[in-house]
Amino acid sequence: MSLLSTLSPETIQRASRVNWLVLDVDGVLTDGRIVYAEYGDELKFFDVQDGAGLVIWHRMGLKSAIITSRRSRLVKRRAKELQVDFLAQGCLLKLPIYEQLVKRFRISSEEVCAIGDDLMEFPILQRAGFSVAVPNATEEVRLACHYMTKRSGGHGAVREMIDLILHAKGLWSHVMERYQ
Repeated sequence: MSLLSTLSPETIQRASRVNWLVLDVDGVLTDGRIVYAEYGDELKFFDVQDGAGLVIWHRMGLKSAIITSRRSRLVKRRAKELQVDFLAQGCLLKLPIYEQLVKRFRISSEEVCAIGDDLMEFPILQRAGFSVAVPNATEEVRLACHYMTKRSGGHGAVREMIDLILHAKGLWSHVMERYQ
């Protein structure tokens, strides 16, 4: 069974137009837990498949952004490791940052897949051409999105979307050429 066979034509069409991923961190790239060590160090757990997916995404010439409401050295490090194109931290209001991103890189919202889990992402999700919620997202976010991942945040949800979009864009065979 093909990855796309269970999707509606509208979902496939929306996914096929995506050239940018706009990601939240806590609850999307991580499972949402924030762990503090004894001396105040913060720990976050990132999924290796999400990271591998972002490497593949960038190899295909596609772009990514992280817009998060918190500040963390760990996020900066992870974004650098994965060669994320745009990172904005400490954004309690994410929409103005999203609008700057769109203007700076001259992209249309139709080209954006935004993945979120909470109300801070809601304004971006309403504007993105392909908005995606993770299963543990708030009800308002789940209802506003075009698609909900099977995998939860921090457990491969981003990779799931990357694979889906690359299939919809007809790029999966190019991905596989590297591994055959």
